Amino acid sequence: KSFKSVFCFVDIEDLPPTVQEKLFDEVLDRDVQKELEEESPIINWSLELATRLDSRLYALWNRTAGDCLLDSVLQATWGIYDKDSVLRKALHDSLHDCSHWFYTRWKDWESWYSQSFGLHFSLREEQWQEDWAFILSLASQPGASLEQTHIFVLAHILRRPIIVYGVKYYKSFRGETLGYTRFQGVYLPLLWEQSFCWKSPIALGYTRGHFSALVAMENDGYGNRGAGANLHTDDDVTITFLPLVDSERKLLHVHFLSAQELGNEEQQEKLLREWLDCCVTEGGVLVAMQKSSRRRNHPLVTQMVEKWLDRYRQIRPCTSLSDGEEDEDDEDE
Repeated sequence: KSFKSVFCFVDIEDLPPTVQEKLFDEVLDRDVQKELEEESPIINWSLELATRLDSRLYALWNRTAGDCLLDSVLQATWGIYDKDSVLRKALHDSLHDCSHWFYTRWKDWESWYSQSFGLHFSLREEQWQEDWAFILSLASQPGASLEQTHIFVLAHILRRPIIVYGVKYYKSFRGETLGYTRFQGVYLPLLWEQSFCWKSPIALGYTRGHFSALVAMENDGYGNRGAGANLHTDDDVTITFLPLVDSERKLLHVHFLSAQELGNEEQQEKLLREWLDCCVTEGGVLVAMQKSSRRRNHPLVTQMVEKWLDRYRQIRPCTSLSDGEEDEDDEDE
């Protein structure tokens, strides 16, 4: 059973402000955070969630190569990178071993998508097979960029939903719109039995061809209603509320649905409620509850985090020369 990677704010707030800033600069991806928060209201657009329910999301920095999707998934669950390509190998093996099941879902979804957006193209079976072979080949190449299908497969490997909060358009560095990204939405492990899966989702961010883990800030859990509120659960579990609608209150797309599962928004919301622990906030926002065990239940994780924090505890805040001189004068007096 995996746990969610979270910041230990109670420990970090004891550090001097300048040291805190250095820590966050090294851990967070400020550019991604700005793009998801300021350039487009993709995350933290709800003050109710981000502030009152203490569920603000932070984008973690990771490698910028084609392994960023795998890195972000492992950061959001185990707090590590896929440096040894273990998850990529599992992705490759799963795609090959269960190719028939995933191929059918992928083909049906792509066909529906093209018709829904007025593309009206049809491919011969040979062309479908060629495209599928390309998707399979990407999974086996370290550094190769991955696609929506790979996120769907990762949800099955981890047996838990993945929510991607992403920009809607590809843009050039000049800001010109190049096309739809198609990544934002919910990926459910639909090929498993529901009882075999965990309902607590993983949250990822997507910007300009790059994936980032989105995590909340862990606090002491007292006097807060969000990540430390422990609503409907015990004191050993924290909850982060993840919106299942965008800033316009439109339901996030559920990817790779079959013809029987496709339907209106009410039917898709019903499906989300079956696969996720959902609730509606007082402000009327449909959210999924991301549950995670507190660090005190994982001695090895606590030890690792303490070792990491010790590095920052040993940093002394820089003071100006004039301040130092004033201190020496005071001592002489």
